[in-house]
Amino acid sequence: MRVAIVHDWMTTLGGGEKVVLTLARALGAEIITTELDPSVPRDAGFEDVRIRPVATLPRMQPWRTIAATRAFSRLALTGLDLVVLSGNWVVHAARWHHPNLYYCHTPTRVFYDLRESWIASLPRGQRLLARAWSRAHRRWNERALPHLDRIVANSGNVRRRILRYWGRDSVVVHPPVFTDRFRFDFVGDSWLDVSRLSHEKGLDLAVDVFRRLPRERLLVVGGAPRGTDRERFIRDLRPPPNVEFRDTVPERELIDLYARCRGVLSTSVDEDFGMTAVEANASGKVVVAPDGGGYRETQVAGVTGFLLPPRPDVFADRIASLTTSDLEGRAGPCRAQARKFDAMVFIEKMRALVEQAVGKG
Repeated sequence: MRVAIVHDWMTTLGGGEKVVLTLARALGAEIITTELDPSVPRDAGFEDVRIRPVATLPRMQPWRTIAATRAFSRLALTGLDLVVLSGNWVVHAARWHHPNLYYCHTPTRVFYDLRESWIASLPRGQRLLARAWSRAHRRWNERALPHLDRIVANSGNVRRRILRYWGRDSVVVHPPVFTDRFRFDFVGDSWLDVSRLSHEKGLDLAVDVFRRLPRERLLVVGGAPRGTDRERFIRDLRPPPNVEFRDTVPERELIDLYARCRGVLSTSVDEDFGMTAVEANASGKVVVAPDGGGYRETQVAGVTGFLLPPRPDVFADRIASLTTSDLEGRAGPCRAQARKFDAMVFIEKMRALVEQAVGKG
C-alpha cells in the first residue's frame, strides 16, 4: 500500500507525534508536515521514519494556525492509495485526498469545551481578537469536515466529543505505548509530570498541589508549543522551590525518569486520552489525576491510579497518604494494566482500518 500520513507540525514531542511516528514505521509511510524539528523523531527513537516538511510558519498565534490551514488547503499529493490525517488543521487536506482516514486526537478544544476558559486566561488586550479568531477558524474547519471519509477517535472520550460537536460517528483506537521499553527501578523521592506547557494541561493545579506539599518534590518535563514564551509561561505559574521544570528530553532519559520517580501526576481536566498515564503504569508507577476523560479508560481506580476531584487540597492529601511500601506493591498491577494499551494493539487495529479503507477506495 502507498500511504502517506499528514500531521499538523512536528516541533515538540507529544502524544500526537508518537502516534504518527509509530504508524509511519509500521506502514512504511512518509509523514508530510508543515514544520519539522529534527530532534522530535530523534528523541523519540524514530530516526528511520521519512518526514517531509512542506511549509514555513510564523511563530506567533493565531497567524501560525492560519498559515498551516492554508498550507494543507493547497496540499496536493499524488500516487497514493490512502492518506491518513492527524491533527487539527490537516482536515483541510481531506478535500483533495480520497480515500482518507482521520485520526482525531480531539476536536480543537479552544473552539469548543475550553473556549471560554482559554479566552479568560489571556491578557485582556488579546481577548477580543482571540474570540473573533476562534469563532471564524472554527467555521473554517467545520467546512472541511464533510470531506473526511472516516474518523478514528483516540478514546471513547474523544468519540463522544466528535459526536457532540460534529455529529459524526467514529471508531476508537487508543494511542500506542511500547510497554516493553519501560521498566520499574524503584520508588524515588520526586513525583513526575510529563506535560506540554499549554493551557489545557492544567499545570496551575499541579503547582498548587505541590505548594501545599513543601516536603515533596515535583519534576515537570515537557516542551512549549512554538509561539509560546516558555519562561513567561512558567513564571506566570509562580512555582514554589520544590517544583522544577525541564524541557523535552530524549525517550531514553524519559524512561529513566519514569523508572525512578515516586509516582506520576497528571492534571489535565477531561484529558483526551492521557498517554503519559499509560507510560507511568508501564513503568510500574501509580497515577494521580482528575476523575474524568481518558483517565477513566486507562486506570483501575484505587489500584493503578487515583482519580480525584480537581482540587489542590484533595490531590495533596492523597499524595501525602501514599507510602513507599504501598507504591512498591502496586508496580505489578500497573504494568499488567498498561499492556492492554501496547503499541502492537494499536498497530494491528490501525492496519486493519487502513486495509479496509484502501479496499473501499
